[in-house]
Amino acid sequence: MDAMLLEQPRKPLVLREVPIPTCGPRQIRVRVAACGVCRTDLHIVDGELPRPKLPLVLGHEIIGVVEEAGVDAHRFSIGDSVGIPWLGETDNVCRYCRSGRENLCDVARFTGYDIDGGYAQQTVANEAYCYAVPSEYSAEHAAPLMCAGLIGYRSLKFTGDAQRVGIYGFGASAHIITQVARWQGRRIYAFTRPGDLAGQTFAKTLGAVWAGDSTGPPPDELDAAVIFAPVGDLVPVALRYVGKGGAVVCGGIHMSDIPSFPYELLWGERSIRSVANLTREDAVEFLALAPLVPVKTDVTEYPLARANEAIADVRAGKLRGAAVLLP
Repeated sequence: MDAMLLEQPRKPLVLREVPIPTCGPRQIRVRVAACGVCRTDLHIVDGELPRPKLPLVLGHEIIGVVEEAGVDAHRFSIGDSVGIPWLGETDNVCRYCRSGRENLCDVARFTGYDIDGGYAQQTVANEAYCYAVPSEYSAEHAAPLMCAGLIGYRSLKFTGDAQRVGIYGFGASAHIITQVARWQGRRIYAFTRPGDLAGQTFAKTLGAVWAGDSTGPPPDELDAAVIFAPVGDLVPVALRYVGKGGAVVCGGIHMSDIPSFPYELLWGERSIRSVANLTREDAVEFLALAPLVPVKTDVTEYPLARANEAIADVRAGKLRGAAVLLP
């Protein structure tokens, strides 16, 4: 089969012909129909996330069709449409797993990082960490739900009952979660790269009540903020505009260093927290919710061989919504 391989960090992916993967116990083999390009993929390519499996097939926003089931794999039938996300396996016995925090498991393994992912024509996955795809979605439009949607949903949950929510970095996650937040009756304030008028217009079409540069103040005090942009400088900026008791939620797996800031920005019971990975409970909740909103994903499609171009376009912020590879 064809696969785009990361053979060395900070180098372009290479198109290779590799053996079709085989199923182990409790695994399913999936013919990939679509795989989203996530900003986490950029961090892996750029060497900002250390020690990936090499050579590596990236990709953890996978939608495909089950073609084979291994020993003791009984959840899905041949021909079922399934989604495969970032969280690939956990030990199920540690204190984190036993307390509903499997996203923090010390020996967790992740799709497209420890386990070969979806930048390929086929992949295998532990069936316990795969999900039925809502029938309302085509493969290319479902793919961004598997990470941009799931991580965005977990990030939004950590804002509690905040009504005025700022979102910094209006990319794939933001364009999904804005729709969820508006459906919940919240007010979204979108912060984009300076001068990104197209991005600000896009945010408003999705229901944001205001959109502007990340360097400037919103028109109203925020109850909470979610930062999807991997820019540590935005943390004290967001704190400045969040009211007392509010939270600043950092939704990315990697962020540049947070600069020092005066304690007065944190005082008043404000908080900063990160979001690490996702849980299976998040996936079940969000994939049931998405068709009700209904969440509509805006995607730009690329053939598998143009994965490097897709990565470059995501890095440059050229896209509305999400990039999706079609093997």
